[in-house]
Amino acid sequence: MNKHNPLLDKLRTVLPAIAANAQRAEEERKVPDENIALLKGIGMHRAFQPKKYGGLEISLPEFADCVAALAGACSGTAWAFSLLCTHSHQLAMFSPRLQDEIWAGNPDATASSSIAPFSQIEETEGGVYLSGEMGWSSGCDHAEWAIVGMRRKSADGEPVYSFGVLPRCDYEIRDNWYAMGMKGSGSKTLVINNAFIPNHRIEAARDMMEGRSSGFDLYPDSDIFYTPYRPYFASGFASISLGVAERMLQAFKEKTQNRVRAYTGASVGTATPALMRLAESTHQVAAARAFLEKTWHDHAEHGRRHQYPSRETLTYWRTNQAYAVKMCIEAVDRLFSASGATSWMEGNELQRLFRDSHMTGAHAYTDYDVCAQILGRELMGLEPDPSMV
Repeated sequence: MNKHNPLLDKLRTVLPAIAANAQRAEEERKVPDENIALLKGIGMHRAFQPKKYGGLEISLPEFADCVAALAGACSGTAWAFSLLCTHSHQLAMFSPRLQDEIWAGNPDATASSSIAPFSQIEETEGGVYLSGEMGWSSGCDHAEWAIVGMRRKSADGEPVYSFGVLPRCDYEIRDNWYAMGMKGSGSKTLVINNAFIPNHRIEAARDMMEGRSSGFDLYPDSDIFYTPYRPYFASGFASISLGVAERMLQAFKEKTQNRVRAYTGASVGTATPALMRLAESTHQVAAARAFLEKTWHDHAEHGRRHQYPSRETLTYWRTNQAYAVKMCIEAVDRLFSASGATSWMEGNELQRLFRDSHMTGAHAYTDYDVCAQILGRELMGLEPDPSMV
């Protein structure tokens, strides 16, 4: 049984206003300022921020439940804001000096990201100069900082996948987010031109997965920071897919209950095909939630025990998420295909849920073709394929 979730209680008070802004988020192609103010007003942005700076340090299951509920109101808002939250968990693994730079003067500060290492760097004394056009930075309009991917050279000349952190003054935002799904996420491009990133703002990704980063063990009493960064970073994607699917169940019932066929006048809501589709999708979404909750609670239990997960456990955490997304998309598709022609009209909630559902399966971490290969190799005792992240 899940414990009481005070943040979810607060979130429910603002969800009607956020849902009312869902169409506006699509039209503006970013999260409306009002939504950000509402979510910061209940402190959701502090979910994974260290308590030292006023953060909540809530558990992953509590956070995931909030994200799923938010996605049911506006999935674009949920996508962007959940990342602004999970990035705080990642920042807590950087140096104390960087954390002070971000939060000491502004405890409400957040960071967006563009972590694919498409940047170009030049090594220099004390850090790197970085340039690049870094895409897919969800929620960047509302962030004061950005986390960007890069490849540095190790002492033996091997590339090391790393992250650097830049303040908002060091990059421009290119407004190029014209997408079919998650329109409201504002996942625009960061344009960086020869910005200096000092070493205290840089961490190797592997160090952040294996407990060797500069911020490791800064918070020994915490239940959430003695853990690899990536499961927390990726936690929102499946939560959003679940929230979209759960909302689709309700929206389908609302639309179908009083729907009649245009040419015959027959009731759709009492017809056997609609009932069967609703029943199967309901079972499928419930199964996805149960599967995800089991995984989220396993995350939380490892954190409470200060136990780092094994490679096998990490593999399951990563791939469980993708399989749950696959189930949610199938459940949404089953209902949308029986929702009638009016559901395809722009502005109709069902077509937005359909589009956004598919977007949840398009991220690199939720691509089930990749995840199935990752799990299959682990099950057969093969070494991980480095081409699959």
